[in-house]
Amino acid sequence: MKKVSSEDLLLVGSVTRPHGLRGLLRIRSYAQSEKSFLNAGTVFLETASGETHEHAVSSISPHQRIFLLTLKGLDSLEEAEKYRGAAIFIRKDPASRETDDEYFWHEIIGMQVYLKSGEYIGTVEQVIPTGGNDVFVVRKEESEILIPGIHDVVREIDLEGKKMIIDAMEGMLELNEV
Repeated sequence: MKKVSSEDLLLVGSVTRPHGLRGLLRIRSYAQSEKSFLNAGTVFLETASGETHEHAVSSISPHQRIFLLTLKGLDSLEEAEKYRGAAIFIRKDPASRETDDEYFWHEIIGMQVYLKSGEYIGTVEQVIPTGGNDVFVVRKEESEILIPGIHDVVREIDLEGKKMIIDAMEGMLELNEV
């Protein structure tokens, strides 16, 4: 068991359950692709009891709508069962961006959202993955607006200033209010 600071880690998925008899894990990935796991080289599994275990990644492959993750040293169903429901983390440093317009959820959540005109819309409180693109849940007081994370809408992201500039499509702000 290795003690790692939570500030050094990035949540990239969760274990749903073991798969087969040889220690494979069925996982739900929050990363854009399986490359995030492979590039990291090691993952940290945080169990329900709060223990964190470090494992080297052997392989990861798509399987139906989830991924199968193979970790070195995890060779049996019994060993894999210990990680049912575990959160999967990687170190933040190897989680480099593949493109300049790729952002991590932890960077987006908490951003202040403004229209191009300067009008304040609200704060990103949640990111919903939809397959095609992420959707940002933006709240201001009692109102909630869903903003698609696409280039036509999101015009600028200022990571240092925690600020997002959007160009709302016609009717988007009125129709998306929940």
